[in-house]
Amino acid sequence: RARALLQQLPPQDCDERYCPDLAEEERRQLRAFSARRRREALGQGLACPVPGPCHGCPCKKCGRRLNKGDPGISASRLGDQFWHPSCFSCHFCHQPLVDLIYFQQDGRIYCGRHHAELFRPRCASCDQLIFMEECIEAEGRRWHLEHFCCLECDVPLRGQRYVMRSGRPCCRDCFESLFAEPCQACGDPIGADSEEATHQGLHWHARAACFCCSLCRKPLRGQPLTSRHGRLFCSETCSLGWDASSTTSDSSDSAFASAPSPDS
Repeated sequence: RARALLQQLPPQDCDERYCPDLAEEERRQLRAFSARRRREALGQGLACPVPGPCHGCPCKKCGRRLNKGDPGISASRLGDQFWHPSCFSCHFCHQPLVDLIYFQQDGRIYCGRHHAELFRPRCASCDQLIFMEECIEAEGRRWHLEHFCCLECDVPLRGQRYVMRSGRPCCRDCFESLFAEPCQACGDPIGADSEEATHQGLHWHARAACFCCSLCRKPLRGQPLTSRHGRLFCSETCSLGWDASSTTSDSSDSAFASAPSPDS
């Protein structure tokens, strides 16, 4: 319950003590923002049996009928409407509202977290609302300018090239040394600036020299292909040809290994 409350009602959204790095103007905006939300949107649902005058009314969320005496939830800010207890949930994340605490907007109910995000972006690094005039947006998420840093070495990435890794930015050096996949053909890491081709969980440089038929060396980018034992082929013919050449090579190696040495 405590974890759910912290998730739905982030203390940093309403109390500047949880945001020690804010500038004074940002603190002022946070105080005003929090006070306005409490005044205009905050409420607590009331659990009670559905009264007689509301017999047969539809649940505000699912539309199913609520009868007199059924357990229901009412929200004073939204008039004479009722919800099933399991339907009294955030419009955005659909999580049940812990302790029935809600914020309303345009006739819908939200948890505190997602109600706040209707009005202010949230930093993907520190989880605080952003009150600065500028922020960085990447991959559908936003950051304070000073928080857009490499997930490994913390180097600032504003104005720099980066690679997203598990939803967080990574500088090119860290990506290539820690996360870049090795090419199945040449063995070199596939860097952030390199085009990549994948097949059945394996990786290649997309260039013709690497992503090509193992037998005839025909480039395979944009072409039909088949694979056997981690090798790529442009056709079944080349696949069978590779098997035949491998078998011949193995037989030759065995014959060479079993031949007597000159000394014997």
